[in-house]
Amino acid sequence: MTVINNEKCIGCSSCIGDCVFNSLKLDNGKAMLDGQCIKCGHCVAICPSQAVSIPEYEMSEVEDYDKNRFTFDIDKLLYIIKFRRSIRHFTEQPVEQEKLENIIQVGRYTATGVNRQSCRFVVFQDTLKELKSTIWDGIDKALKQPDSNIKEDDLKSLQKLSDWRTQNIDFLFRNAPVAIYIAADSVVDAALAAQNMELAAISQGLGVFYNGYLVWATSMNSVATEMLDLQNKQIAVCMMVGYPKVKYQRTAPRRKADVVWK
Repeated sequence: MTVINNEKCIGCSSCIGDCVFNSLKLDNGKAMLDGQCIKCGHCVAICPSQAVSIPEYEMSEVEDYDKNRFTFDIDKLLYIIKFRRSIRHFTEQPVEQEKLENIIQVGRYTATGVNRQSCRFVVFQDTLKELKSTIWDGIDKALKQPDSNIKEDDLKSLQKLSDWRTQNIDFLFRNAPVAIYIAADSVVDAALAAQNMELAAISQGLGVFYNGYLVWATSMNSVATEMLDLQNKQIAVCMMVGYPKVKYQRTAPRRKADVVWK
């Protein structure tokens, strides 16, 4: 619940004017909650006197605005985005825990619709071998005893994965040391988080591969989904993360922007 400290509140109405649901009002010169609150934190962020808090959140992590830290060069940002590549070849080097935690923090702070904050991040590194075994067991079982609910095209795809595995081609896991699943109530929320998380990975010398095949193979494997402990959320994204085994020398070309200026 949003809490307003009357002793600190100066009655400036900044929070009232910025409230998403118009759920704040002035009462005897002090702001007060008066309606639905989605705990988006705008009132916390805009208050000039630090009078607002949301105790159920990590208030110790709230930071004051610092112009020097906030400002960044758009040319540099565009260069980073242009230079990102989907990494399909990783080294076996493990990823440091601190770097993984930084990636999760970036995902956690990414915007979500109606402040849902529903993203669940499941990180496999120490237990990745167990996940791999579970996924492959599920694929082998599906091929030996096809379920009537599995489409013929899906079976063909599973067979291709199995054939590549026989040839020691790690098409499914890409030899990556880490797999991060993002499950959420909204696919859009998960996708937004994933994009920011990829940039966080790149900034730390890591690479990312968005693995749609693994999302698909996991979703049809009840044992694997139990490992993820999804809590009724939908698997939206799977990111393979690790140190790139390849080094790109330049950016890749793109079509011109399909944009309509009105």
